[in-house]
Amino acid sequence: MPLLDHFHPPLSKQRHWDSFHGAWTEAIARHLNEELLPARFYAEARVKMGSRVEIDVATHEEANGQPHSASGGVAVWAPPAPTAMAALDFTGIDTFEVHVLNDEEGPKIVAAIELVSPANKDRPTHRQAFAIKCASYLQDGISLLMIDVVTERRGNLHAELLTLLKLPLTTPGQDASDLYAAAYRPFHGSDRRQMALWTHVLAIGAALPTMPLWIGEDVALPLDLEATYQSACVARRIHVE
Repeated sequence: MPLLDHFHPPLSKQRHWDSFHGAWTEAIARHLNEELLPARFYAEARVKMGSRVEIDVATHEEANGQPHSASGGVAVWAPPAPTAMAALDFTGIDTFEVHVLNDEEGPKIVAAIELVSPANKDRPTHRQAFAIKCASYLQDGISLLMIDVVTERRGNLHAELLTLLKLPLTTPGQDASDLYAAAYRPFHGSDRRQMALWTHVLAIGAALPTMPLWIGEDVALPLDLEATYQSACVARRIHVE
C-alpha cells in the first residue's frame, strides 16, 4: 500500500484524516504488542484531539518483570547505521510541566511514537510546544519516533526539534515541505548524553520504511510502518483505485 495523501481530495473528501490517524496508532500498538515487544513491555495507543499535544503510542516496561502476555516476543535485530550522531546538552532548554507521581513501583515509559497532526504544525507556538515535549522525552532517556505525513501544512517538526536542541545537523527530511519518519535514540556516552538519529524522507505513492524503535540503550525493534499503515487502511476501507 503506497503512502496516500489523506489531507487533499479525493481521499480527504471520502475519509477523515483524524479517524485514519486513530486507526494507525491502534495498528502500531497492536503490531508492537502482538509481534515485537518482549513479555515485560506493552504498548498503549492514546489519541486526544484539541489544543494539548498528546503522545500517540507509548511503550511501557512493567516494573515487576512479569509476562504481560504469552504471545509477546523479541528477535535480535541490528538496525542500520544512524543518519547522524550528536551530543545532547539540556541545560538551556525550558520545560514547563507538572508531574503527578505514585511512589509505588509502576510502569515507566521507555519509548514514544508521535504521529504529527495538522494542528502540531499550524503556527510557531504549536510547533515549539511539540518540539519541547519531544525534547523532554529525550532528556528523560525516552526514545522517540516521529512520523509526519501531513501535506496541508508546511513546517518541519524534526527540524524544529534539532533547533531546540541546538544541534547544527543536516539530515534527510529536514525541509519545511518534507514528509518524513525520524527515530531518536538517547544514550549515555563516555562523558555526556548522546543521541543517534535515523531519518527517512517519505513520499506520496511510495512505500513506508521500517524504522528502529529503541526500548533500551541496546535493544531496538524493527517497526514496520508499511505493514501498520496497510492495516490501518484496511480498517478504514481505504484502497488504491
